[in-house]
Amino acid sequence: MSMINSKLPHVGTTIFSTMSALAAKHGALNLSQGFPDFATPARLLQQLNHHALAGQNQYPPMSGVADLRSEIAKLVARCYQREVCPEQEITVTSGATEALFVAIHTLIQAGDEVIMFDPAYDSYEPAIALAGGRCKRLALSPPDYRPDWQQVADAITDKTRCIIVNSPHNPTATLLSKQDWLQLEKLVLENELFLISDEVYEHIVFDDHARLSANSFPDLASRSFVISSFGKTFHCTGWKTGYCVAPKALSREFRKIHQFVTFTSFTPAQHALADMLAEEPEHIDQLGAFYQQQRDYFASEMAASRFTLLPSTGTYFILGDFSAISDMADTQFCEWLTETAGVAAIPLSVFYETPPDSKIIRFCFAKQHSTLQAAAKKLCLL
Repeated sequence: MSMINSKLPHVGTTIFSTMSALAAKHGALNLSQGFPDFATPARLLQQLNHHALAGQNQYPPMSGVADLRSEIAKLVARCYQREVCPEQEITVTSGATEALFVAIHTLIQAGDEVIMFDPAYDSYEPAIALAGGRCKRLALSPPDYRPDWQQVADAITDKTRCIIVNSPHNPTATLLSKQDWLQLEKLVLENELFLISDEVYEHIVFDDHARLSANSFPDLASRSFVISSFGKTFHCTGWKTGYCVAPKALSREFRKIHQFVTFTSFTPAQHALADMLAEEPEHIDQLGAFYQQQRDYFASEMAASRFTLLPSTGTYFILGDFSAISDMADTQFCEWLTETAGVAAIPLSVFYETPPDSKIIRFCFAKQHSTLQAAAKKLCLL
C-alpha cells in the first residue's frame, strides 16, 4: 500500500500526551497536563444523570440546546455587560478546540496570514496550516510576556486576515490589560482584521484583576470569535463542551463548518450545564478565589526550593525558572525531572516556533493539596 502525503508532516504526539505518558510510566506526580483533579460539582453530576435518565439522549439542535445558549447569553451580560442573541450569536461546540478549529476555517483561505503570539497553545498552527494559511508568530519574553503592539502593527500586511489572542494566557499565566485590549481593538479596526479570542480560562483571574474579554469591547467584539470552555470552569474537561460567541454574520458562517465537523455536542451535558448556570451562578464567581488559593498554597510549599516562580495572574498554571538547578535544556530537564525526581512538568520551549534558550517550565496547580505538597517536597530536594 502506498503511503499518503501527510498534511501535517511536522506534527507528532502533543507534549501533553507525551509527558502524561512518561509520568504514568515512572509513577511520577503529574503537574504537566492541564486538567483539574477536583470533583465535578455535585449538582452538575446530578443534573447530567437526571437528563440522561429523562431521555435527553438524541441530537440536540445543531447550534446547541436553547436553554444553554440562553444561559450563556445571561453569563456574557453579567460578566461583560454585552447583550448577545442566543439564537444567532452563540454556538455550542465539542470543546474549545473544535471552536478554534472551526473559527480558523471560517476565516482563513489559502495564502492568508494569521498573527499569533509565542508561546502559543499547540492547536492553533495545525488548524491554520490545514486551512492553507500561514502563521506569523511573534515571541513574547519573560518575565511579563507582554505583547509589543508596535511589533504587531509592523507585522500586518495586506495578507493578514486575523489575530489570535489567549487571555488569561496558557502557558505563561499572564493577562492582557485594558490598555492591551484597546491597542488590539485599534489594530483590528484600522486594518479591517478579525480576532479569534481564546478565553477558556476567562473566570480564573487573580489578585483583584478585572475579568476582561473581547466581549468587554463592543467594537472589537463586532469582529471577533470569542471562544470559551465549560471544562475548565466546572472541572469536567472530559465532557468536551465549549462555545463560540460571534456576531450574527460570523456565526452564520461558523455554523456552516461546525455542522460538518461535529454537527452537535453531548446532549445531557448541555442540559446539565444550563441548569448549573441558572441554579449555582456563584460557582463561576468563586472560581478565581478558589484557584488563587491553590496558587498561593503551591507557591508557599515551593518557597524552600531553588526554583524561581514567575508571577501567575490567571489560569491554573505557574512558571518556574530552574536555572539555579541545572543547565539542561528545558525539554531534557522535564524528562529528567519526571524520571528522577518523580514530578512531571511541561517545557516552555515547545510552545514556540523558534524555541528560546530558556530554563522555564510550566506547573499545573489544579491538583489536590496532598498532590501539590508531595510534588513540592520532591522539588525542594533538587
